[in-house]
Amino acid sequence: MTVAIGIDLGGTELRAAVVGADGGVLAHARTATAALEGPEAVIAQMADLVGRIAPGHAVIGVGIGSPGPLDAAAGVVVQASTLHGWDDVPLAALAEARLGLPVRIDNDANVAALAEWRFGAGRGLRHMVYVTVSTGIGGGVIIDGKLLHGRGSLAAEIGHMAITDTPIRCSCGALGCWEALAAGPALGQRATETGCWGPVTARDVSRLAEAGDATAARLLAEEARWLGIGFANLLHLYAPEMIVVGGGVSECLPAMRADIEAVIRRQAMPAYRDVPIVAAALGHRAGVIGAALLALP
Repeated sequence: MTVAIGIDLGGTELRAAVVGADGGVLAHARTATAALEGPEAVIAQMADLVGRIAPGHAVIGVGIGSPGPLDAAAGVVVQASTLHGWDDVPLAALAEARLGLPVRIDNDANVAALAEWRFGAGRGLRHMVYVTVSTGIGGGVIIDGKLLHGRGSLAAEIGHMAITDTPIRCSCGALGCWEALAAGPALGQRATETGCWGPVTARDVSRLAEAGDATAARLLAEEARWLGIGFANLLHLYAPEMIVVGGGVSECLPAMRADIEAVIRRQAMPAYRDVPIVAAALGHRAGVIGAALLALP
């Protein structure tokens, strides 16, 4: 069986898997990312994971999904704000030298979009937008059955759409980015600032809201408003047949669905309002499956 290794490089966790051409995961491993220790330390971690899962498999290559922005064609990570020292890093070349296998890279949200389109919630569609809402907000766009890259592979950095003039600073340095308002840490911070609880996460807020807590329900409605505004923008920009939502905050989607749909009815033009917004089907494996697809024929 033809197989490749997919690596999902996250700021918190590093995952690797042996993946077949049918999208099946044959072996996998993960570890906490050495995010503060620089590229060499993280690439050493990649080599360790590959060494654990590759034996017994005829691996033809490696694909890596990395935070961006990055230049997929050049194999260079231009800037990864969740990883210390990752500026203009020639990741593909460094990983090839360490792993002894051909390596291709792409944006982590792009590869997750590719996986969901080929094997997940967007299977069979020609036009799809994938949005991951977790520590940050990223996106991948399929148009006419092709992954959209744009100049220098910089397309679809959707988390950095400016959606408000509220002076809330994003990790990228700009003000009013969608990521700064709607990513998981933003919801957790708003919840913590209420003083109703100790430090909490987006998942905690969702659980509290489901249990009937009025403050948590209000916070979740606010999160739904910010997400809905961003989704409406994506509908107008890309005219997808579906928006697929992954990442940790997607677990809150059922509780936010009615409020998100209300925002879209208010913000989107009528021709765009019937597009379904669905949870990703592949869960945390979308990243490794999509990364492996970069190396599979």
